[in-house]
Amino acid sequence: MSYLEMFLKGGYMMWPILLCSIIGIGIIIDRLIAVRKAKLNVPAFMVKIRGYLKRGDVQGAIGYCLEDKSSASNIIRKGLKKYRLGHERVKEAIENAGKLEIGKLEKGLSMLATISGVAPLIGFLGTVTGMIQAFVQIEDLQGSASPSDLAAGIWEALITTAFGLAVGIIAYTFYNYLVSKISKVVIDMEVISNDVVDIIEEATGAGRDVQEPEEIEM
Repeated sequence: MSYLEMFLKGGYMMWPILLCSIIGIGIIIDRLIAVRKAKLNVPAFMVKIRGYLKRGDVQGAIGYCLEDKSSASNIIRKGLKKYRLGHERVKEAIENAGKLEIGKLEKGLSMLATISGVAPLIGFLGTVTGMIQAFVQIEDLQGSASPSDLAAGIWEALITTAFGLAVGIIAYTFYNYLVSKISKVVIDMEVISNDVVDIIEEATGAGRDVQEPEEIEM
């Protein structure tokens, strides 16, 4: 028996489960791509940024961030654009940009968590409706139903549960995986942000001459 035949035997409750699986797969693929783009070689990035800032070349640091295009580089770039306004404005800009980047990374995770819980429940609902169908069949046949007469209801009961659990398990597994990966990216962003703020504070306190950055379109 093919998967299509099994799906059709599962009854109408299979369609919401299918919808959950499609949405879940879309979110998983999208978030995996986003996390991959957000990854950054922290030591190498900091060596470059530290070099630019120690030389007072803020414009060069902004240009390097534009080339990198990771979440951390976007945060630092937005902070460095406020360099001429003072250390506190840089720190504030980095914090605000960090919140935006974290929001982008976590986009869709709440929906994936919902799917991981809802899909099995829909499967269990299909189990209930399938068993109801089986008992209705028994009643219609006045208690003389054979196993083949009950097969349709039992099929629906078992298949919806199996598919619902499968979708829920996959969604929950990838949810936890993505949360752990995003947490690591967030930690890297915090480390980089703190280091850059410290470097800027040291440079400002030392009274170093810096090249003020020109305004660059976001």
